[in-house]
Amino acid sequence: MKKNKIDKIFVACDNTSNSKIRNIIDKTQNSKIQIGYKFGLEFLNSKNGRNFVSKLKNKIIFADLKIHDIPNTCVSTIKALKDLNIDYLTIHISSGLEALKAAKKNSGKIKLVGVTILTSLDNKSLKKIGFNKDIKEIVLQQAKLASEAKLDAIVCSPKEAQIVKKVFKKEIITPGIRLNSKINNDQKRIMTPKQAYKNGSDWLVIGRPITKGNIKKNIKTLIDHLNV
Repeated sequence: MKKNKIDKIFVACDNTSNSKIRNIIDKTQNSKIQIGYKFGLEFLNSKNGRNFVSKLKNKIIFADLKIHDIPNTCVSTIKALKDLNIDYLTIHISSGLEALKAAKKNSGKIKLVGVTILTSLDNKSLKKIGFNKDIKEIVLQQAKLASEAKLDAIVCSPKEAQIVKKVFKKEIITPGIRLNSKINNDQKRIMTPKQAYKNGSDWLVIGRPITKGNIKKNIKTLIDHLNV
């Protein structure tokens, strides 16, 4: 069956070594799928990480900082990031509607991405934190909040992508992606790339299945998986 859109992948650059990150970028270049690069707390808080990202050209940059604070601090953080020319930036939806609206108002060209329940958590984990509702109920409510705040995208588990799509009509970004669904590492709610796209994901976030070992071979394996 012929695809009507190109597969889109954010490669999670979880490292503190600029040379290793450069190697990941160089070896993931291809013409078969669209690639963006996700930089999280580990890299952007490293000694040279911020400077490295500021110099990247012609790349789709996803700053996964998961901002979670009072409205004023969220806004100040976004303003402090403007020099990086990033394309996507995460904020926890649990920061509340006021913070989300304020952040969106000041995000400019940056696509503001609402983070729902982390894919490392399951219902048992949430109960220990103090949540009594099921994950899907919470994520659905968060998606409604993201829609009300006019956020540009949502991060959720691929398992919740279908229900999110019912109330949130923009981009859905899903981590917790494994080529082998039996290998979950520290993730609890996972799917394969094909399963995730079928469930409604627009972008997949993939880290170790691409960056660990032979990167070029891993990219080819991913492309082959998506085309079977």
